[in-house]
Amino acid sequence: MARFRSNDKKEVPAISTGSMPDIIFMLIFFFMVTTSMREVTLKVKMRLPEATEVQKLEKKSLVSFIYIGPPTNTKLYGTESRLQLDDQYARVEDVITFIERERQARNEADRPLLTTSLKIHEEVRMGLVTDVKQELRKCGAFRINYSVRKGEKK
Repeated sequence: MARFRSNDKKEVPAISTGSMPDIIFMLIFFFMVTTSMREVTLKVKMRLPEATEVQKLEKKSLVSFIYIGPPTNTKLYGTESRLQLDDQYARVEDVITFIERERQARNEADRPLLTTSLKIHEEVRMGLVTDVKQELRKCGAFRINYSVRKGEKK
């Protein structure tokens, strides 16, 4: 029996790149759909207190967040607890204008359903929280929610 051998070296065929743009656009579309953009850049530390009886909010689009905690940059701002509205530090007196601005941004039918959620670091003293709650009462924002971490039942 004879063996047939060719003297030419075999080459690996080139990879077809014709479908590469389709794959890239599918990946881009996937990440655009599944990724959520961060709404607020936190400038205060957030370690929420634990609670066992927790309920989820029904409509998150009708929630305004007020953040209270020690600043992340303690060298510049110190260790005293600060109030953050949107992306900037604020004073307690600014809460009323913040709530009014949030109401104006909503539909008129949704304004009575607006909930104010307080995200408070677990080591913040209640004096600042009480002042914020008093300002919320002055502007008629009576729907208040405290954000917490879900803890274990004892």
